[in-house]
Amino acid sequence: MQNLKMYLFASLTILLLLSGCNTKETNKDIFQYKDSYVGDNSAVGNIVYKLPGAQQLSGIELKTKEEPYGIILNYGWEKSENQYKELVIYNTTFLFTLVKNVDWITVKSERKEYTVTKEDLQKWYGKDFSNIQTAKELRNLVQQNLSNEHKVSEFLD
Repeated sequence: MQNLKMYLFASLTILLLLSGCNTKETNKDIFQYKDSYVGDNSAVGNIVYKLPGAQQLSGIELKTKEEPYGIILNYGWEKSENQYKELVIYNTTFLFTLVKNVDWITVKSERKEYTVTKEDLQKWYGKDFSNIQTAKELRNLVQQNLSNEHKVSEFLD
């Protein structure tokens, strides 16, 4: 029964994510951090806690001592592999768009670890997403690319 509840909750969460049901207020809030820096732990933390999967987030590490600068996100992720891959793409896209000087992001869980670079993700999209100015526009870009499960798996594997 517990597994069924978890599955239903996870399915509903992904459905909401893919349908773009964020309020305009939340969208405005997250883009207030546009052009933040990796060294601004308050801004990075506020961004990450507004992204999907925040409930499973167990820690954030900022790598700012030397370039290239990076972020490590640690999750206690128990949901499916496909949902995890979608979370990696979605969250790294938002962070690369909002945090000016981040070059790489590692997303870790017991399930798997992925390191994504800004350059590789922009090549994958075929677009420089750092110039995007609204959460709606960014969400649309992510959703268009997440719809191709093969493309997602190919990028992350």
